[in-house]
Order: sequence, then C-alpha cells, then structure tokens
Amino acid sequence: MNENYRQCLENVLKSVSKPGRYCGGEYGSVIKDKEKVKARWAFCFPDSYEIGMSNLGIRILYGVLNREDDIWCERAYAPWPDMEEMMKKYDIPLTAAESGDPLSEFDIIGFTLQYEMCYTNVLNMLRLSGLPLRSADRGDDMPIVIGGGPCSYNAEPIADFFDCFSIGEGEDMLVEFTKLYIKMKEDGTYTKKAFLHEAARTIKGTYVPSLYDVSYNEDGTVKAYTPIYDDIPTRITKRIMTDMDKAFFPEKVVMPYIETVQDRIMLEVYRGCIRGCRFCQAGVVYRPVREKTAEVLCRQAKCLYESTGYDEISLSSLSISDYTEIEKLTTMLLEWTDKKKINLSLPSLRADSFTKELMDKVSSVRSSSLTFAPEAGTQRLRDVINKNVFEKDIFRAVNVAYDAGKSQVKLYFMNGLPTETDEDLAGIAKLASDVVSEYYKSPVKRSGRSPQVTISVACFVPKPFTPFQWEAQDTLEEFERKNKYIGECVNDRKVRYTHHDPRTSRIEGVLARGDRRLGRALEIACDEGFHFDAWEEYFDYDRWISVIEKAGLDPSFYANRRRSEDEVLPWDIIDCGVTKEFFSRERKHAYEGVTTPNCREKCSACGANKLGGERSCCPKKK
Repeated sequence: MNENYRQCLENVLKSVSKPGRYCGGEYGSVIKDKEKVKARWAFCFPDSYEIGMSNLGIRILYGVLNREDDIWCERAYAPWPDMEEMMKKYDIPLTAAESGDPLSEFDIIGFTLQYEMCYTNVLNMLRLSGLPLRSADRGDDMPIVIGGGPCSYNAEPIADFFDCFSIGEGEDMLVEFTKLYIKMKEDGTYTKKAFLHEAARTIKGTYVPSLYDVSYNEDGTVKAYTPIYDDIPTRITKRIMTDMDKAFFPEKVVMPYIETVQDRIMLEVYRGCIRGCRFCQAGVVYRPVREKTAEVLCRQAKCLYESTGYDEISLSSLSISDYTEIEKLTTMLLEWTDKKKINLSLPSLRADSFTKELMDKVSSVRSSSLTFAPEAGTQRLRDVINKNVFEKDIFRAVNVAYDAGKSQVKLYFMNGLPTETDEDLAGIAKLASDVVSEYYKSPVKRSGRSPQVTISVACFVPKPFTPFQWEAQDTLEEFERKNKYIGECVNDRKVRYTHHDPRTSRIEGVLARGDRRLGRALEIACDEGFHFDAWEEYFDYDRWISVIEKAGLDPSFYANRRRSEDEVLPWDIIDCGVTKEFFSRERKHAYEGVTTPNCREKCSACGANKLGGERSCCPKKK
C-alpha cells in the first residue's frame, strides 16, 4: 500500500464504526509475493464485510484461485457509508484487504452478484476504485471486470458496466479465464477486445455483453440478440461441477476479527434441488442435483473445525432433508461433534421431511424456535406453486417441535402469487392460528410456556428461469392492500405478523427482469449517491422511481407487465440447462392446479441432467 494511503487510512479508522472491517491481516488470509504472480484478482462482495465474509461461494473461489501459484486473489467489500464519506473526504481509493493496494492496480476485478438491490453498491465500488463505470470507457491498461452468481443469469441491467460474466459455477471457469489472460499477456497478443473475444470463443460459460447487439421492437420488447462474430455462441451455457466429491472445498478459511453473519462452519452438502417450486429460481439454476458423500463431508467438517475452532456446523443446501445420506451423515458427525460440544444446524428443513429422529440427533436446534415455509395459506395455492406440502405435514412437524420443548414457530409465506385470492390470504392467518392450536392438542406434557407463532410474509417477485417468469408482479397498491388484509385476518394474540416492504420488492422486480436499457437508470443512481439499497435505512423508493423515469423508462413495463410466451426475454441469451418448454408446461400445470412430483419420484424432463453426466441424475432416496 502507498505509504500516504496507509497513514491516512490509519487516521480514518479511528473515526468510523467497526474499523475491523477494513484492517485486513486476518488469520487465514493469503499473502503472496507480487513479483512471483502473473495475474492479480480482487474479488469483491458488494455489501458489508460481515455479510461478505459469510459467503460460502467467495470462500470457495478465493481458495480455488489462490491454489494456483501464478494467481493471487484478494478480497474487497463495500465500505459502510461512514467509511465511504471519509474515503471521499481524504481521497482514499477502495483497496484490497490482503495487500492494501488500490483495486485499479489489479488485473481482474470480480463481483459476486447475489441480490439485485446490491447493483448500486457494485457501481459505487467501481467509482471508489477510480475506474470508469462503463466497460467501453475502460482501456487496455485497466482491470477486466467480471461478474458471477445468481443475478448473472439476467445480467442485462448491469451489462454495460461489466466486461464479461461467468455463467454457472466458477471453480474451473475462472481459472481457465485467468490462465488465458496470463497467456495472452505473455505472448504479446493481449488487448481487452482480443482477450474478451477469445474468452467468449473458447471458454464455456463466458458471456461478453459487448459481443452481442440487442435490438428492440416498437413496443419496447427485445427483438433479438445478435452475435457480432460468427465464432461465438448464440447462447451461453452455464458451467457446473459434475463430481462434488472432487470439487474444491476450502479446508482453511479467512477468520474475521469482528462478528459476522455466519460465524460457523458452512458445509456444502450438495448442489441443486429435487423440488420444483414454481417460484424458485435457485431450484432451477443450480440443477441438476449433485451430492457429496457422507465420508467426504465428515472429513471436510473435521478439517474446518481444526482450522477454525467454530462450535457450530451448518449443513448448507437448498433442502437439507432431501440429502440421501442425511441419517448417515448426522450419525458420523455426532460421533465426534458431541464430544467437542459442537452444534449441528439444519437451516433448510421442509415440513414434510422433518422427523423426530432428526430432532433427536440435531442438538443443533437449541434455540426455542423452528422455522418452516408453507409459502401459501391454502392447499389450492400450494398446489399452484407446486410446494407439495400439506397441512398434515405442517402439523406433524410443529408437533415434533412442540414435543421436543419448543414453543415458538416461524412460518414464511408469500403474497402476490399467481391466481391468489383473498381467501388464500385469509388462509395464512388461519393456518398460523391452527398451528397455535396444535400446541394444546397433544397429551404429551409440554413446556408450560405459551406458544408463539410468527408469520413473515414476503412479496412475490417473478424471477427469470422459473415457470412464473412471464407473470405480472402485483402493483404496489395491491401489495399494500393485501398486507393490510392479512393483518386484519390475524385475530389470535399468539400470532405475530410481519411483512416485507413492497416498495423494495417492486424495485427488485424491475431489476430482476430488466433489459440493458436499465443501465442508464443505474448510472444515474450512482451519480446521485445511491448505495446499500438492500438495507432499509438507505433504500428510498421515490428516488428509485425518479432515476428510472429520468432514464426515460417505465417501471411498470418491467415489474407489472404480463409477458407472452413468444416474447424474446432479456435472459434468453443464457442457457441455464432447463428448457423453456419445461417452464411453459409447468406454468400451464400451475393454472390447472396440477402438481409435479419431485425429481426423485419421477423425472419431469426439464433438461438439466444433460449437463451433469451420470452422477447428476437425482438418486433414489436410500
């Protein structure tokens, strides 16, 4: 780090909250000799340090890149507003945690894109780095900027700010990408334009927006994506890891100096999901299901415990109880975790697969509450969204919890789902009240504490690559009416009702299904100082509407318009492995109220298994 920067930073840290966010030097961070590496990465998380340090994907990719002798990957996080103010005041650029060097000095800057409302932080971090926002304005002497993560499946609203995107799982792709960069630098053929063309041509999963012209119809919809070269793909197919037992997993991680969101061991059990919830994007883009064996997971957990000392292990997946070796894994883990007083946490349990055996094994759930997600208040609507959970499943699950001494239950729902009626909304309050009543029905003596059921209701946001990708999102006024109506239906004092802010959900809806023209709105937002829009205290709905309108766009066009199935969608340039025909079929089933079995019961021919080889076919439950 430049000595002037260092001295200034030391002075600034005395006046900001949580200076541990910016100190660097954490145990487990990777330091390399800059003279011996050929490419330097700055891996950026566009949110606070506490959230970024808890992200498993960054931990994995940080390790994958740093195991290469000629690559050094460092980390950067969005500075909190008080720190940002000081950086601007004293002209301190955004720097990497390991070396303290400004991001503008790196070869490649990577962003993980987990949530649309973090887009303003991405742009703000680029600006704090002293770099032009738009890719077209960054020359050959400036870093390549690459994005990845779930939001890259529709990267169009931020396409103009990135040189390229990694579509799918990046463990292999990012190393190939960096090796190509090194090769072209060494043989003298590197220019930004030549490199991006070669990456798009030769590295599967590389999307370079500047290599595709976008045309529009008179009604504002997308007409076509046209490659500017004949030798690049017309659609970009996602990358996946086919054998999770052989996939890289960090057995040492960077240990933070301050408390973070996930101060625990996160054990990635499997990728993908056998369920077909029709609102869920993650369940689609992470297909097909690929499991790790219990033996590998147990070994990885031991290594992480020995290197971190954490006293909790969280089994990470989209639906942990669907893991075919869950009983074997928990038994193997308990053989040594009990002795060391380590908790096991199962954060993604489904009501229909929550059992007394799991409850007995997992001392983990030592808190007084458990969480389940019925998603809808009536069976009719749960069938529409293909949740495949019944009231009897919910009651059985909560009774298992009650019998184990729990008295608090949290239930997650959505409003604004396709075909929803007020009867479905009233069903949310009724189901919560019925869950309270279950506490008093059992002959088993319970804790004596009064039960408490908390219902949390989120606003439905139609997402790309789901059967509901064509649906209109409810208007702001309708969301507000529905939230109020649910509150009026809650008349049980033992039921606590909370709901999400529909204004945030509406802007999320605009960005989730937006096209490339939204880049202008985001640029204006950056110019006007937007940041941390995922945080309630910094989100300003009226300002968001203002910048969208200043860009000459109508937010309703993106959020509240129902699309026809023959419309070219902004994300059609991406092949997520699941066919559009499958989405259309599932949408039709939704309107018919017909459910689709999970992948283990019957293959629904979604197309994802063609990506994964033999081990990707959903295994039968053992």
